[in-house]
Amino acid sequence: TFLVVTRRNFLKNVGLGTTALTLPSFAAHAILKPLEMKSLNISLAQWSLHRALEKGDIKAIDFARIAKEEFDIHAVEYVNQFYTEHAKSEAYWQHLKERATDVDVKSLLIMVDNEGDLGNPKAKKRKTAVENHFKWIHAAKILGCHSIRVNAFGEGSRLEIKSALVDGLGQLASYGAKENIHVLIENHGLHTSDADFIVDIIKEVNHSHLGTLPDFGNWCLETQWGSTQNNSCSQVYDRYKGVTAFLPYAKGVSAKSYQFNEAGEETIIDFERLLKVIKASDFDGHVGIEFEGETIPEADGIRATKALLEKVWAALD
Repeated sequence: TFLVVTRRNFLKNVGLGTTALTLPSFAAHAILKPLEMKSLNISLAQWSLHRALEKGDIKAIDFARIAKEEFDIHAVEYVNQFYTEHAKSEAYWQHLKERATDVDVKSLLIMVDNEGDLGNPKAKKRKTAVENHFKWIHAAKILGCHSIRVNAFGEGSRLEIKSALVDGLGQLASYGAKENIHVLIENHGLHTSDADFIVDIIKEVNHSHLGTLPDFGNWCLETQWGSTQNNSCSQVYDRYKGVTAFLPYAKGVSAKSYQFNEAGEETIIDFERLLKVIKASDFDGHVGIEFEGETIPEADGIRATKALLEKVWAALD
């Protein structure tokens, strides 16, 4: 599918020394409080296993069980493309919920792609895109999730995109509120990775059920999906400023990882710097592992990310 082909490029690691934007220190934008004994809640994003799912090595129906048994992770984030044929089947979602409940795994959200641009400049197409997301809101509710994650894509001038997104996201958030499901914007390239731009939209929509899912990666401003792996992007938004700007509106965080050195540290993303901001903030949701590396097996990448999160978090006490 379109997403698989595009995202397989993955998020090429941000080279902050390339043409990264010159931005103020991330700390200046954080609402910080003294570090306290806050627990680390880890979840697993299904995209971390997308290669195994695409090859048929594992089945999407078993995702919650795999998270628990293979990685000792007790909360999961689904990806809609692995469930498209069941999208409107309440029976299927009820069964999936039971599968998660049976292994004591919590379903947090569904990541939704390929349902049209919520910032489409044409009102009719924008309305269709909004309505295309309704079935995923229903699925999320059955699963017991708190949110769906959406893309804030659109076309036109920045003013036109902003106007269209205020309308499209506002419509969807209003619908989500009826089902008590939040609509979360993830930085996914182009203008969606301009945190100031997206925060302005959130403020203008001003809806309790519109928020963010900040991703440690995905900060490339020149391509859709925000691929920054392998330093291929020449115009990168400062990831530390971006995560900090999104954090006050966040219902979750995606801890993106690509590859690790011998000490178990991520080679591009400064986990300590980001987790310090998260731990000192009011955020109390899950930090989701989203491994996208190409050089080691997915299972190894998930375990390495989990170990790094736990080590760094504990050291911040």
